[in-house]
Amino acid sequence: MTVPAASGPLNGIKVLDLTSMLAGPFTTMLLADLGADVVKVEPPSGDRTRALGPLREGDDPEQALGGYFQSVNRGKRSVVLDLKSEAGAAEFRQLVRVADVVVENFSSGVMERLGLSYEELALVNPRLVYAALRGFGDARSGKSPYETWPAFDVVAQAMGGFAGITGPVGGPPSKAGPGIGDIFPGTLLALAVLAAVRHAERTGEGQFVDVAMYDAVLALCERIVYQHSYLGVVPRPMGNGHPLLAPFDIMQTLDGWIAVAAPSNNHWRILAEAMDRPDLVDDPRFIDNGSRVAHVGEVRRILGGWLAGQPTAAVVAALGGRVPIGPVNDAADIFSDEHVHLREMLVEVEQPGSDTPVTIAGSPIKFSATPSRVRGRGPKLGEDAVGPLLDEWAASGLPHDAAPRADGNDDAG
Repeated sequence: MTVPAASGPLNGIKVLDLTSMLAGPFTTMLLADLGADVVKVEPPSGDRTRALGPLREGDDPEQALGGYFQSVNRGKRSVVLDLKSEAGAAEFRQLVRVADVVVENFSSGVMERLGLSYEELALVNPRLVYAALRGFGDARSGKSPYETWPAFDVVAQAMGGFAGITGPVGGPPSKAGPGIGDIFPGTLLALAVLAAVRHAERTGEGQFVDVAMYDAVLALCERIVYQHSYLGVVPRPMGNGHPLLAPFDIMQTLDGWIAVAAPSNNHWRILAEAMDRPDLVDDPRFIDNGSRVAHVGEVRRILGGWLAGQPTAAVVAALGGRVPIGPVNDAADIFSDEHVHLREMLVEVEQPGSDTPVTIAGSPIKFSATPSRVRGRGPKLGEDAVGPLLDEWAASGLPHDAAPRADGNDDAG
């Protein structure tokens, strides 16, 4: 596959992607959207998600580009290497010599057993940024009692605190709909890679970068940490409410559901006027956000009772742009929303074996001078070859293409 010429801010950055499933591929997907040349290094069997689907009937007879794979591997290239063989490992080291970044999400110890640990690869390329994403991190950053445990999204959501505060009041814990236990760690790892690449450009020094899924989800749930520290409480599921803001909820309308977040006094006044309840503005129970939080049951009863008799579209027409509100959209609603089309958040890509493209989510990161974008479909397994790739990367110059000062410090002044 010929990947479109990059124009993003990471144009020229060369990434070797050893990841599979969701968390790691989401990291390298972000890098590819931002212009990096990302090459998936796959075993002969390929990434496990290639055949997971969903698959459109009649498309992709080889079942190599299911929706799961397409979504987070778009704009990448693919080479096949058996890293368990001496020849495959040797070819990989050749690629490392001219690469900027290696990203992997193997279980702890796998790369060491292959003779491809960070320390081994740093001897080949001292500028290399080596990024690892595991359930419980890497011992280089801090040994975990769970270091050897496998982990998936739902495990990270559970152990990191997210599931314990999600769900109906008084109900059981619940995971999120999207795989945030994968996606948020993957996003943080992309940020960490960029910071490490910046350091390598300035100093010529590569480094090991580590994100644990558990740690990332805990960071995402930062509120429970300070609540427990300040108040000694153990936060539990709160439904769609908020412990510190009111009204802040998802409520049922006459024909659907709508999110309402109006904790400021001005927003509460606008809601009171819309409900034809001016008395609520000066009511001591609702006079400020703290009072509304203390009487949140009454807030929900009054606001929820009014919303239950209103069509969603009427509420949006009356309050949109005046109060933070939004309808609860399903996928069909999103596909018909002008916003996502104007913002290029639904992108069509080629589906091999079909004349009809498929749609995947676009890049939410926008730049004025160096646009990010989806740079094409996901690669077929082994669609690229190591030899031509090596020639291309070697011709493009040293990793990072930066000459650090002799003292390792290129700060101005």
